[in-house]
Amino acid sequence: MTERFVVVGAGTMGLGIAYVAAGAGYGVELVEVDRARGAAALERLAQLWDRAVQRGKLTAEQAATNRERVTLRAGLAEVAGAPDVIVEAVPERLDLKRAVLADAEALRPALLGSNTSSIPITDLARDLARPERFCGLHFFNPVWAMTLLEIVVGPATAPETTDAAVALAGRLGKDPVVVRDMPGFATSRLGVTLGLEAIRMLADGVASPADIDKSMVLGYRHPIGPLELTDLVGLDVRLDIARTLQAAYGDRFAPPPLLIELVAAGRLGKKSGQGFYRWTDGVRSGGTELPGPDGSESATGAAG
Repeated sequence: MTERFVVVGAGTMGLGIAYVAAGAGYGVELVEVDRARGAAALERLAQLWDRAVQRGKLTAEQAATNRERVTLRAGLAEVAGAPDVIVEAVPERLDLKRAVLADAEALRPALLGSNTSSIPITDLARDLARPERFCGLHFFNPVWAMTLLEIVVGPATAPETTDAAVALAGRLGKDPVVVRDMPGFATSRLGVTLGLEAIRMLADGVASPADIDKSMVLGYRHPIGPLELTDLVGLDVRLDIARTLQAAYGDRFAPPPLLIELVAAGRLGKKSGQGFYRWTDGVRSGGTELPGPDGSESATGAAG
């Protein structure tokens, strides 16, 4: 019998998790209440598999098999009980995640995980009947390319659950790190610190986005600069994480006004076509002008 892997949420991260789970041989059930968004996710998955075939990563037969492994569900009510894995990948809102996790737990999965990037596992597990089966499974974008999986262990997480999560990471082709439950865990605390400071530097007129990013790529051997990474993650996601960390650790994580302004303007990064850079068909195509202090357009963000 094919093992079942349920992903709740067909956004950027949920789509990526579904992609790697199908590639690992699971029967994937992708849950998305917004049918248009779900259909778009299936189309995006098809494009990813087609591209993998073009690049010689998969055969056409393998891509077709992976595509057939994914089924779209309009809600958890359409999912039968006792799946092997359920991963929640809905937006970074505590009340929303708690509600989804409670419904997911009722299906009695062997392993229940949240793809949260900053909310403490203890807070998410508060209403669960079996918190010992729950842990954080923090994937990184793009999921199919990033090898890290951050496994977050809460005080109630059973050792066998941690072992199962580590084994899952291996099956998905990921290299896991196991961290203790704290707001922001390990990766978000470090990554957001760098990203917020880069945004403050941009607002101060220190340099263009491209030159700030180049400084970290060439000077510190980062594979990608902090501003481009923020565009890929999503400025709205970074803002949510910053606010969570600010509540936990104080104003050293206070989101810069520029980040708040860009999110309010709908400039969310790659997914909206514009953030600190312009994006055309998913490819960075140049710089973008950022709001000035009086709300007018400023050339602060111009980059080649």
